[in-house]
Amino acid sequence: MDPDVHTGRARLADAYRAFAEREAHDTSPTYADWAAGVAQDPEVLALLAGLPPGKRQPNLVLAAARWHGATGTYGSLRATLLGTWPDVRATVLARATQTNEAGRCAVLLPFLAALPQPLALLEVGAAAGLCLLPDRYSYRYDDGTALDPADGPSPVVLPCRLDGVAAPGRVPEVAWRAGVDLSPVDVTDDDACAWLETLVWPEHDARRSRLRAALAVARAAPPRVVAGDLLDVLPALAAEAPPDATLVVLHSAVLAYLDAAARARFADMVGALPGHWVSNEGARVLDLPLPVAVAPGARFVVSVDGVARALADPHGAALTALR
Repeated sequence: MDPDVHTGRARLADAYRAFAEREAHDTSPTYADWAAGVAQDPEVLALLAGLPPGKRQPNLVLAAARWHGATGTYGSLRATLLGTWPDVRATVLARATQTNEAGRCAVLLPFLAALPQPLALLEVGAAAGLCLLPDRYSYRYDDGTALDPADGPSPVVLPCRLDGVAAPGRVPEVAWRAGVDLSPVDVTDDDACAWLETLVWPEHDARRSRLRAALAVARAAPPRVVAGDLLDVLPALAAEAPPDATLVVLHSAVLAYLDAAARARFADMVGALPGHWVSNEGARVLDLPLPVAVAPGARFVVSVDGVARALADPHGAALTALR
């Protein structure tokens, strides 16, 4: 075997092994088993190595395999990959990891509610725009705080544990909202919504139910999500925000898909805009100074205007202040 090919497959195996041990181990036994199996399966690794580098990530490949029937054991995953690879590969190439988690609004809310109201929300990497709707969900914090939209309780109820973070006193008032995504998800498209459900990890039934409920809320008044590269679209879209509202550029689990130069350009671009920047990303994505060590994949860092403020569960279940 060509040394470069061998090295590439070894790195791919390491990536799947790390995913199994650091990200899926405590939250999805199925994905942990599947990723660990891939890491030691030369035949499967050879298939995955033939994908473009940006299409090899476990979340995408494993979801595509489930889309084509993989379930349960690693044997089922392997049979699906080896037996239907042209179909799985086509799905991997055509789809993206647009895990649209409305639950993340619960960890963003304490910071959004503290800004001058009303807000003009601009989300980058918005997918279906579910995180553009924080004013349409109900929230239940573990200190007893219960918040509902102005027109009454929502069918989407987001629970969240707080540690050292004060619960918000209100649901934000949103005067304007828009998003940008390379491939926006149409909330009225059943196939696109079914793919979003497939991206939810196998054991996460509560998240899947929440996604369905959030999609139903979004269909009642779909948020505007513009197709395009965030670096190209952001300034013009931000200029559309009403001047009497506080512009907030926000994003969750998006910047990891940009290279370091693009992330730096994005940070400079957001910094030049009026308003505020609320980020919810992996600990190493923005390389912000942190007072504690954070294991990769374990928790996100919520930052406001480039300052790290709290650690968040990746799906919004908990928020811990950085002291």
